[in-house]
Amino acid sequence: MNLPSVFHQGDAVLVTVFLILIAMSIASWYLILVRGAHAWRVRRGNRQAEQAVWAAGDWQQAEQALAGSDAPIAALARQGLSAVRHYHANAHKGLGDSCTLDVFLTRAIRKGLAQQTARLESGLTLLASVGSTAPFVGLFGTVWGIYNALVHIGAQGQVSIGTVSGPIGEALVATATGLAAAIPAVLAYNALTRSNRVIGQELDHFAHDLHAQLLTAPEASHGVR
Repeated sequence: MNLPSVFHQGDAVLVTVFLILIAMSIASWYLILVRGAHAWRVRRGNRQAEQAVWAAGDWQQAEQALAGSDAPIAALARQGLSAVRHYHANAHKGLGDSCTLDVFLTRAIRKGLAQQTARLESGLTLLASVGSTAPFVGLFGTVWGIYNALVHIGAQGQVSIGTVSGPIGEALVATATGLAAAIPAVLAYNALTRSNRVIGQELDHFAHDLHAQLLTAPEASHGVR
């Protein structure tokens, strides 16, 4: 059974169902490729950025080594350094009296973690939606196609294997198309969720080390601006 015959013989509802399923499949595969490549780049970039930070002699060298890197760990380190400098620059303007450096830095790093986590989760909602709704969209197309086929057979007044198998077979293609769109989306969603969880743990560990280092490194407030 091929899709061109379904588009040629199906009514507007069935054609719309197939167009929706095709759009879901294209969108999910686009996200699978894009987010999969992004997750691989993030893992590699994080390893390089973390090595660059801890291999540097001071925070000025660390910031220079991280220049141009878009890895989450690099962004987190820059945000932590910026928070320390902002705190010291405004220490005599009321900010230093409102909270301690420990509290201010914790807030800044926590905000950075939330921002990076949100970036990692981009697109997962669509994959989850495709995985959960595509089978039901396909099932609706099948039910609608079978209903129209039975109405057409009843109008003809004759029933045979040939008259039943063709229309019903075309209707069942909708269910298969829905599953074809849903299964890759579900598998990709699970894989990306696990990858993001691992990356999140790496970021959390780095954030704790970054917080401790910035609190005990007074030169961090005098680095490159």
